[in-house]
Amino acid sequence: MSRLNPPRTLVTAVGVAASLAAAGPARAQSVAEMAARMDAMQRQMQAMQQELAALRRQAGTQKAALAGEARERRVLSREQARLAAKTEHQQRVAQAGGPGGARPGPSAHTPVILANDLICNAGSYALGPAVCFTPGGFVELAGIARNPNVVSDVGTDFNGIPFRNDPRSRENEFRFSARQSRLSGLFTAKVEPTLQISGYYEIDFLGAATNANSRESNSYNPRIRQIFATVDSLDTGWHVLAGQAWSLITTDLSGITPLKEQIPLTIDVQYVPGFNWTRNPQLRVVKDVAPGLWVGLSAESPQSVLPPSPFAAPSNVNLSNAGDPVGQLNTTTTYSNNSVPDIIGKVALEPGFGHFELKGLVRFFDDRLSATNLNAATRLPGRTDTALGYGIGGAATLPVIDKRLDLQVSGLVGQGIGRYGSAQLPDFALKADGSIAPIPAFQLLAGAVAHVQPGTDVFIYAGWEHASRAGALNATGYGSPTLVVTGCDVEGAASGTCQAETRDIRQITGGFWHDLYKGSFGRLVAGAQVSYTERDAFRGTYGIAPSNHLVTGLTSLRYYPF
Repeated sequence: MSRLNPPRTLVTAVGVAASLAAAGPARAQSVAEMAARMDAMQRQMQAMQQELAALRRQAGTQKAALAGEARERRVLSREQARLAAKTEHQQRVAQAGGPGGARPGPSAHTPVILANDLICNAGSYALGPAVCFTPGGFVELAGIARNPNVVSDVGTDFNGIPFRNDPRSRENEFRFSARQSRLSGLFTAKVEPTLQISGYYEIDFLGAATNANSRESNSYNPRIRQIFATVDSLDTGWHVLAGQAWSLITTDLSGITPLKEQIPLTIDVQYVPGFNWTRNPQLRVVKDVAPGLWVGLSAESPQSVLPPSPFAAPSNVNLSNAGDPVGQLNTTTTYSNNSVPDIIGKVALEPGFGHFELKGLVRFFDDRLSATNLNAATRLPGRTDTALGYGIGGAATLPVIDKRLDLQVSGLVGQGIGRYGSAQLPDFALKADGSIAPIPAFQLLAGAVAHVQPGTDVFIYAGWEHASRAGALNATGYGSPTLVVTGCDVEGAASGTCQAETRDIRQITGGFWHDLYKGSFGRLVAGAQVSYTERDAFRGTYGIAPSNHLVTGLTSLRYYPF
């Protein structure tokens, strides 16, 4: 039976032992060394096998990478061949023209758009040897419902929310409007590979003869939203803008770049309280300091927002004047006395995880006190009074969830900054001696935009604008505790019993935009917005602080043909 047979290893071991015993101690030592060397060689062979397997895996990875690079080279080669063919085609077109071939150029039968198609991007049309035109705009039907009635189109007068003495405060308001429909066009001339000149215009139909003014959006007819020219030197990093554009104080989405401003996604064309902006004529210079770092300086057309009634300047103080029709200004509104442009500076930083801004502005306010006769023997000379306004602010935009959720916050604090907020609180009032008293104020805005799915965005914003008391403790100051406000909550009470002046405007608003269609025939978009706005006034006589709120719902259907 097999179990009676000794194992082969045992027999071998006995034989080796017998041989060693017969050979003597020297032979046994030689065999032991040989066994040790064999064991070492075996371990070395195992290590070499493991190294060989690792090299094989690395070779497989390199092979895949080389295959990918080969595919990319093939794709690049095809793209280069396509561009070369396109260039050759354009050269043939350019050389086909000229009487008798004497002068190279497009023939009389060659469309300009074909002869210059290399210089223009998709969606643009060539107008000349180096000029492209990009059309833009949309057609909109908006629906507006409000309670109470502020008698406004698609732009809400946040500082005009009526108090309860006004019959409008107990009324509703509804209207359709197509006036926010917009037309725009961008002209781009590539003078040199690193030098580009551009011109841009953007208009809508929200102008009216009586609301044309120079304070915030320069709403003259036809209502120019923006019209400016830029010169961009790409090799030196200098950029110059001249014309009417969004103020440099407005937060940007990227760098300090025209047409890349971070505008709230609201349907309401007055946007959100706390949003810092104007659109006015300016001269702006921007420098690309380093990758992700920009600085800009702008001189912008000045205007001041003055307090509404019950504010009243003394008869010998001139703050503003009606427009001169011969001088092409609106005779139904007033223009403040400003002798120096508003100066705005900004630093923008993009360290790789968001967009950040530090900005500031300096303003100058003027009034004139006329000479006064106290009596037949005494006459006080007149004087011009100048006061300084300023603001310091910042902004941050953070993509919290990449391509899904963006958060933003911005703010401005200073004195005499009311013009740069959506609520249009006043810039200054007067002291008892008739000199200017800039109004301390702050403006804050926070928002979030969620990109729910391609073509669907949901937004929410919260904004706050605040003005403090300033100037004399009567109707020439602002926020005086001596103003009569006892009738602000009494329906039908005389206006003289509700001399309320706004201290705070706060709003929370949200909505969405959704692409109904997006394709070769343009883009059809539907949107909706709901907002709650509160207007609070200063405490007046008897410690009464008037307040009222506004609920607004807006809908929009827009078609973008370009």
